[in-house]
Amino acid sequence: MTSTLSPEVRAQFREAAASSAHTATVDRAALVSLRESGLLATAVPERFGGAGGDGAAINRVVTEIATVNPSLAIIAFQHFAVTSRISEWGTEEQRHRLLPPLADGRLLAASAWSEPNAGAAKQNVSSTAVLRADGTWLLNGAKSFATGAGVADIYLVLVRTETTDDFGAEGQRAHYGASGQSFFLVWGTNPGLRPDTGPVLAGMRGSATGLIELVECVVPREDRLGPLGEAAEIIAGVRRTGATLGSVALGVAVEAFDLAVEHAERRGLLSLPTVRRHLVELSVKLESARAIVTLAGARSSADPGATTLRSKIHATETAEEICMDVARMLGSTGYLSDHPVARMIADVRGVALMGPTNDLCRTLLAATWER
Repeated sequence: MTSTLSPEVRAQFREAAASSAHTATVDRAALVSLRESGLLATAVPERFGGAGGDGAAINRVVTEIATVNPSLAIIAFQHFAVTSRISEWGTEEQRHRLLPPLADGRLLAASAWSEPNAGAAKQNVSSTAVLRADGTWLLNGAKSFATGAGVADIYLVLVRTETTDDFGAEGQRAHYGASGQSFFLVWGTNPGLRPDTGPVLAGMRGSATGLIELVECVVPREDRLGPLGEAAEIIAGVRRTGATLGSVALGVAVEAFDLAVEHAERRGLLSLPTVRRHLVELSVKLESARAIVTLAGARSSADPGATTLRSKIHATETAEEICMDVARMLGSTGYLSDHPVARMIADVRGVALMGPTNDLCRTLLAATWER
């Protein structure tokens, strides 16, 4: 794969990952470099100044960033996800206004969907948007685990726009999201949007994943994204793009495997047949993860959305196996809290918990056999 990162940027991103693992804060200099790298244009159509990349291109870029800094890769993935939704569902005015600055790094986008007690499937979202007499919307509520909190310029926020006491009723329930939910684009400068990056995560500590409060947050009518009450439809279509969080896990797995090879070379262990066989086994696991991420991006299967879900499950769980195997291969060194492999293990476990979580992926896939 042709490198999209210069050696200097790769070194900066890698150093930022090590720093963030200790400080639990995003590296601002690395974030500036990401904005200036040109990579944020990946998912923007060419007519709006972007690279016109598809799901396969997104997966390639995210994987490479994740080989040196998974936290930045998650931030980039969320930016691509929001960009793709604006490209597909935005009005022409929204596209012309937002896509060019999203492409050149002036704007960094993030998502704010999760919230306490909403469930992984986002079916019980309690944050609300109420239409006011002047045509603006008033948003109130709280979001949790929003990647890019406090560093993004614009957030794609999921809220209820219709009041119902039974989201689980027949005809109302969606597998991911629910009817009566809508998306809004909320600017980070909005005084009603209040980020809090106080929670300290075990992994992905440089991703600025935190809380978002919406307090009497006024949003103009032109910043609603997509049809009113049809957020579930937008969510359902996202998986068919082939862009997968499995690409982040794949990048971590590549980093862990490279660490194992470097360790074996440095210690002169490659002369041992058992070590070479161990590396072969690791490489087989790595290539299986790479293959399913590639397949998801290619969208060549009969059900691209299902392949995307499978790719997240397989890539994250395989990457965790690789990281744990590498830790054991390193011996006692691999269990030092400040060793890079400890950060890799925590990071890849974090990917499994990011939406849709691996458990939810299984639920969504199981639903395809419902009669």
